[in-house]
Amino acid sequence: MDFLFKTYILLLLSQSFLFSVFDARDLGGGAGANTLVSDGGADYTKPEIVVNSLGHWKIDNPNAGVAAMQLQLMPNDKVVWFDATTLGPSAIKLEPPGNCPPNPDTNNAPDCFAHAIAYDWKTTKVRTIVLSGEPWCSSGNLWPNGNLVATGGTFSGVKAVRMLPKDDLNANFIERKDVLGDFRWYATNQVLEDGSALLVGGRDAFSIEIVPPTLDFKPHKIDFPFLKETCTPPKGPMRYIENNLYPFVYLLPDGNTFLFANDRAVTFCTRSGQIFIKHPVLPGGSRNYPSSGMSALFPLKLSEDNQRVLNVEVVICGGNVPDAFEQVDAKHVNEKVFVAALKDCHRIKPMAGNTKWENEQDMPSPRVMGDLLLLPNANLLMLNGAKKGCAAWEDAIDANLVPLSYMPFKPMGQRFKELKKTAIARMYHSTAALLPDATVLVAGSNPHQFYTPNVEFPTELRVEKFSPPYLDCKLDKDRPKVCDQGSDKVLKYGAPFKVKVISKSNIKLEPGDVKITLIYPPFTTHGFSQNQRLIIPVIKGVENNVICALAPPNGKVAPPGYYMLFVSRLGIPGHGIWVHID
Repeated sequence: MDFLFKTYILLLLSQSFLFSVFDARDLGGGAGANTLVSDGGADYTKPEIVVNSLGHWKIDNPNAGVAAMQLQLMPNDKVVWFDATTLGPSAIKLEPPGNCPPNPDTNNAPDCFAHAIAYDWKTTKVRTIVLSGEPWCSSGNLWPNGNLVATGGTFSGVKAVRMLPKDDLNANFIERKDVLGDFRWYATNQVLEDGSALLVGGRDAFSIEIVPPTLDFKPHKIDFPFLKETCTPPKGPMRYIENNLYPFVYLLPDGNTFLFANDRAVTFCTRSGQIFIKHPVLPGGSRNYPSSGMSALFPLKLSEDNQRVLNVEVVICGGNVPDAFEQVDAKHVNEKVFVAALKDCHRIKPMAGNTKWENEQDMPSPRVMGDLLLLPNANLLMLNGAKKGCAAWEDAIDANLVPLSYMPFKPMGQRFKELKKTAIARMYHSTAALLPDATVLVAGSNPHQFYTPNVEFPTELRVEKFSPPYLDCKLDKDRPKVCDQGSDKVLKYGAPFKVKVISKSNIKLEPGDVKITLIYPPFTTHGFSQNQRLIIPVIKGVENNVICALAPPNGKVAPPGYYMLFVSRLGIPGHGIWVHID
């Protein structure tokens, strides 16, 4: 322990010295850099490993049968996705043959087709799931016990809550109708520090409500006029334009909530709905559905005393001009005009005094309806979407096939890198999810009302996996893999835990070489990964390739539940494991 303590003190001194000498926002990592520095201080004390690969795509399954409109990775290593139940048959029938339950939204006519599946990302096998009540454009989250809950939708599902158990691998959704306090169609969920979920907005729902992790509760909505203020007024019956649906919602480390809708943001008391900060307007366009930009909360890095989050920052990229939907949607025009999407990005620190939007580096190409995912090495991946138009049926063209690596703490001009392009357009109703093996599962795309093949942008039933550059096989020798045996899998708030790391080369890990990341698996739909969260815990020492670290201090920083735990060595992650935090 004497050696470990001395090593830890030397690491602290080296980090303090580096952070005092260099400006945290100007020093980048990778080739030619001595240290990678973020707002929270030095992540490594050596240069990051330079990766020349642009990544790799492969078809994981040629036909999964159901289009992935809404998607959730579960801690049982199944990826559950579903679409709508009222828009005609899917491409796969329910199992066993002859299983045709009545559909409450089609006059109880028997429906033999599956509208939800559980996809085994390890074997590519598909299990069909019975789904009752229309979940079209719903929201969702995980309960602390790992069960999946989906909220809202439309028709009979607009106030419904449906739950899929984690531990019963043959289960169907269990549904409770008319239990929510308001209509939740195009709403957003955010898991809170006690495991309940904050539900925000929805079409004609200018309210919030908190739903506990149970199917039995009394609804209670709170009026939230800000959602009406940010809603573009309807132009007539069924001619909605809103631009504030699927708002970007983040639980802040102090327990309050940051909300962005259309082009404006506020911070409010989560429990009461009282707004106490109105942030400046973000210029340039609209960023929520149907203009559909992308957003993420940057990694939350904890201070050495484990009491503070050193950097709380939100990024928003892309979207389109406020009237992009009005110019292209068939309900508004006879001749469609596909407006070029936006390529600008902006950052804000919502917990700083006198908040302001900072101009981020522009993306290399415009993007609407894209996905923005946090990766195990604490960088981000941007993929999917289109370059022209906006969300809604047949309202976009010019698919953006090139994923981007986004490295927000490199010098300006070096923050985006174009990666290997895919051959499959992922347009409206596409999804993506990080997996425990550090690959990214990509599914969905259906810009049409019904399943439609043999057109330019067909209903896409192929499932892809993207291996980011850090999975280059040339790096496998020293890749740090988290060992299931020898690692703690139950983490208690503020308590120490250990992580055992192995590699093919048996390389010896040194303090300053490694970083732990804890990633909450988000519910992804319509270009926004709800509940997505990455925490960088404090490392107290490394000895014999066992990392000693501290669990996050509370549920405001890390809501209770299952997380993927990864270890990166000088920017290169390996296979992670599931852990539970409470």
